[in-house]
Amino acid sequence: MIDIVVPQEQCAGGYKSGKKHVIFEFECFHNQSWRIRMTCSKQSIDLDGSVWFQKAEHRFLGGDRIALLEKIDELGSISSAAKAVDISYKTAWHLVNMMNNLSEKPLVDRVTGGKGGGGTMLTKEGKKVIEQFRIVQEEHRKFLQNLGDRLGDNNHLYQFLKKIAMKISARNIFSGTIEKIIIGAVNAEVVLLLNGGSRIVSIITNGSVDNLGLKEGMNAYAIIKASSIIIGQELHDAKISTRNIMPGIISKLIEGPVSTEVDVEIGGGNVISAVITHGSSEKMALQEGGHACVAFKASSVIIGVS
Repeated sequence: MIDIVVPQEQCAGGYKSGKKHVIFEFECFHNQSWRIRMTCSKQSIDLDGSVWFQKAEHRFLGGDRIALLEKIDELGSISSAAKAVDISYKTAWHLVNMMNNLSEKPLVDRVTGGKGGGGTMLTKEGKKVIEQFRIVQEEHRKFLQNLGDRLGDNNHLYQFLKKIAMKISARNIFSGTIEKIIIGAVNAEVVLLLNGGSRIVSIITNGSVDNLGLKEGMNAYAIIKASSIIIGQELHDAKISTRNIMPGIISKLIEGPVSTEVDVEIGGGNVISAVITHGSSEKMALQEGGHACVAFKASSVIIGVS
């Protein structure tokens, strides 16, 4: 991530945002992401920044995520770690699930039972990631010292970033390998193999296959909105048209007056989040640690590549 500070008088075109700064996010090469913030001030253009790792156009690891992981390691509790870094309990679980989903190996492990009643702890991979991130962060600091003088006039960059800024709101983003592509007359079926052996099937147009350059064996991402996920029970042998049916264990329930968020662990450290009605949750008597199946249509799965 790079923060570029731009004075008001140098903002090309007199851009009016109603805020002191405008934030742009976009994808770069080598699984890195850059987040550029241009702030109008009365001083000269300055360059500041911090490091983010990115997957599937989604920020994966940065300073705030690392701080959360460090507090989990120190306190052994998601709730205590969330309070320590000043975020909500729900946000903390969302970040942990996202990091586990996008990591090659889970970074955080949930421990149940025991004398202390259970809790959360970092895996060896989680501790290793923290150590490696700190090394990259220091090298990035040195990099920024030499970068500022080479950028020159940032006004054109500012205008360019306004045009290409993009964000993704979908909750479920999974990394995997394309196992199979079946081309039809209009649409194609893409099978993505996730870490842990689970498979996600997507139906996209043949044009999308060509535009993305999809090939069997290449890395890709499956993106599914939480509202597209159906939660069921005992669907293993059910005869329904939904292509994607995955059994798992309910790892987290967040109840609300209207909606309930359900996180289901499907193996390999992958967690799928669904948003269902509160009434449906009560009718199925969903409980943390209980079995459930997630189901979603192949047409609800978006495929992305780096």
